[in-house]
Parts: sequence; structure tokens; C-alpha cells
Amino acid sequence: MLTASATTLAAEIRAGRLSPVDVVDAHIARIEQVDPLLNAMVARRFEQARAEALAARERLVGADPDDLPPFLGVPCTIKEFFRVAGMPRTAGLVARKGRVEQEDATAVARLRAAGFIVLGVSNVPEGGLWMETTNLVYGRTNNPWDLSRTPGGSSGGEAALIAAGASPVGLGSDIGGSIRIPAAMCGTIGHKPSGGLVPNSGQFPEHLDDTLQYLSTGPLCRTTRDLSALLEILAGPDGIDPHCRPMPLRDPATVDLHHLHVVTLEDIGLPVSGEMRLGLQRAAAALADRGATVQSARLDRMRRAMEIWSAMLAEASSHPYSEILGEGRRIHVLGELARHAFGRPRHSWEALLVTLGEVLTGFVPAVSRHFVEEGRALRQQLDELLAGDTVLLHPPYTRPAPRHRGAWTTPFHAGCTAIFNVMQSAVTVVPTGFDSRGLPVAVQVVGRQGADGLTIAAARAIEDALGGWQKAEPRPLRHSETWGPTQTRRILEGRELQ
Repeated sequence: MLTASATTLAAEIRAGRLSPVDVVDAHIARIEQVDPLLNAMVARRFEQARAEALAARERLVGADPDDLPPFLGVPCTIKEFFRVAGMPRTAGLVARKGRVEQEDATAVARLRAAGFIVLGVSNVPEGGLWMETTNLVYGRTNNPWDLSRTPGGSSGGEAALIAAGASPVGLGSDIGGSIRIPAAMCGTIGHKPSGGLVPNSGQFPEHLDDTLQYLSTGPLCRTTRDLSALLEILAGPDGIDPHCRPMPLRDPATVDLHHLHVVTLEDIGLPVSGEMRLGLQRAAAALADRGATVQSARLDRMRRAMEIWSAMLAEASSHPYSEILGEGRRIHVLGELARHAFGRPRHSWEALLVTLGEVLTGFVPAVSRHFVEEGRALRQQLDELLAGDTVLLHPPYTRPAPRHRGAWTTPFHAGCTAIFNVMQSAVTVVPTGFDSRGLPVAVQVVGRQGADGLTIAAARAIEDALGGWQKAEPRPLRHSETWGPTQTRRILEGRELQ
């Protein structure tokens, strides 16, 4: 039960070979086993979940399986950014502690209507927009493959739970890599839907401005075989998100890999590690072995991915990040840094680092306008390059999961994923194996907006060839592996943690 796909669990429950009570209890037990090490689930609803599992079991008695919700009795977990009735939604902000939601976000309501049982909500970075999962409300989440390392962010709690077999499906969101970076660092499947495919309403922050076109609500799970069914549930307008629109979903089974064209980029302008490059090469070889044509290309504008993303996001946003952190009032970075010095912080170091970057990049409007135009030109190039049955293989980050706070010195490396948000691309992340230290390695499969079925089909072929998700067994750290003054000194000196 802790390794089966959600689709398999649902089929076994409908056939009467598994009880939803047993499935829910098994995942609750796994959470209780691993979460003291991970700190991934920040609020639980186990008693309600057990009651819902009992109700699902009763509903199965004498029912026609075809009349039942497709995922009746299957557990899931939800990123804490989303409204979940009865659960907190702090977004990691101290000022939001104690708030309890009264209703579900659209995506959560659709999962429940499909029969999923919510076990609880998972940890996030403060306010999002950071590739590590830590905040002053819940603390830091650890990677289940190595507790001294980050699970990624901002859907890091979800990825950690799924990697450890504690949840078969998680709901995440992604405006710069927040599904894909955690999926890659924890070795799970993650899908960033095409811009506009899934409504983003009911999640933090609530501002319905033009940034919604670049935000994607999507699933993390154990296998690509769950993705199509999950997208069928989640996709479609809800009348709230103005950027969500009807979009046909192609069945991945209809993709003929002999007609698939695969593109890799010669240079992305970032120092991608040898093991990440090797993982991408393995993925390309796996597709070539199944009949795909592989070629390399050059897109010089991709070398400025982070600048383009930042500029296009700023152009679309009517609310700066400093205002989001301040719940409608801009925070003053220097004042908040002083509070840290006096031991009275209200915001995490990571959130203040992002805010400081926002302030610095806003000083030269002409530069921002230039990168917006560059982004529009890149969108046209990508759409032409990915026409027909063509996908791009791209690293989801420059290296496997770094140690905690190891991303402080490399914030621009999130450009590996962030650029595809403002391109509104469909992107699937799939594991390609492990590095020499036993850390997951993965690849992004990128398609044009609307090509979700195509990227899922290619990712499925890579999964079948290279093994896909494997369940992590977290182990306590030895004293020599824990965070200490040596690691802190290396960060302050500007030396990356590997």
C-alpha cells in the first residue's frame, strides 16, 4: 500500500481487494513513523480521515464500481498554501498563526469530489518563492534521502512525504519551480500543468492579478501513470481564476514515440553538475531507444532565464513580495534584519533574502523592460522549437539536493525551472536515477502550452526505462552530519555547500 500508485489503490479498493480504512491507516502509520525526522506534515486531520475512510467502506457495499468516484478512499496530502476546511493556512507567516480555513480551494474540492481523503497539510517556505522549505511557524523540512539536505521548495513538504511513501498523491503549486524542484530533489514525479489549465483560486496569496497566468496548481505523485487522471480531475475553469480556460487534454497513450522529437540545449548559462548532465543524457538515450529522434539546439536567451522570469513576473504583479509578507503592508528589510540581530525575528532569513533581491532588481526599470521583451521573443522561439510532437529535456536544477541553506549562494539557479512558468509551458519532472551519494537525479520534460499529454508520455517512457520513483527510508543523522558552525561559516564566506 505504501508503494502502489493512486490509480492502483483506487482500482483495488473498488474491486474489494483493499479496504479504504486499511489504506488510510497504513499511510497515517507511515507519517507517524517518518515525520519526526522529516517535519513535513504541519497539521493533521487523521480522525476525520479515518471517519471518511469508514464512510467510503460503507459506500462500497453493493455499489456498482462504475458509479463510484474514481479515487474513492485513496489518501492524499495538500500543500499548506491551499484552503482546506478546518486546517491552518499560514503560508509560513508568523502573522497568520491561528487562522483556520472554513472552505476548500477549488483544486482541493475537486480532489475530494473524486473520492480522495485528505490526511493533512504540508510545510512550505515563508511566503513561497524560495527553493528550501523553512519558516518561523513550523521550522525546517528535511529531505528523506539525507536529512542534512533540503527537499526543495516551495512544495517541499509534499515531495518529502511522497518520497518517503507517506502519501500517494500531493497537491502543490508552482510559480518558479515549486513543484518541480522538490520533485527532482526528493525523487518523485511532479507535473507543472500548462498555464491556464488548472484554476489557482483559493491559495496563498489571494491576489487575483496577472501573476495567476504564470502560477500552476498541479500534482506530485509516485508514478506518471497517475498524472492524466489527476489532471482530468483538476483541469477546467471554476469561474474565479480569470486566467483558467478550457484546454483539451491529450491521452498520453496516443503518443507514438517513433514520431517524437527530443531537443537538448547546448548551453543554459549555468554550471550544471556532471551527474545532472548524465541523468539528462540517460533520459535522452531512453527515448532514443524507443524510437525518438534526439537533436541539440541553442537558445541564447535561455542564458538569462532568471532575469527574464523576474522581469515578467514583476510586470504581471500588482503586489510586491514585501507587501505579501507584510499582509498588505510592505515590510522594511533592514528593520527586519535588525530584529534578527536582537533575537526577535518576524520573518525567516530566506524570505528577507528574496525581498532584498526584489528591492535591488527594481532599481533599473529600463533593464526590466528589456528582459520582458526578451521573454516574449523567447516564448516565440520556444513555441516554434516545440511545435508538433517535440519536447525539450532540461535540468530541473544545477545539482542534486544541496545541504540546508546551500541554495543561499545560488538563487539564480532556480532559472532552470522558473523560465518555463513565464513561458506557460507544460512540464513533467521524472527521476533518472541516483548520484554517487545516493541522492535523486531527475530531468524536466518540457512541452508547449497545452502539450501536457505529450510531456507525460515522454516522462512515462523515461520512467519505464530508468526505474522512476523509489521509496526513501529516512535515517537519523550522525552527529558529524548535523548542521554546525563549519557549514555556517562556509555560507557566510560565499562557498557553496555540495
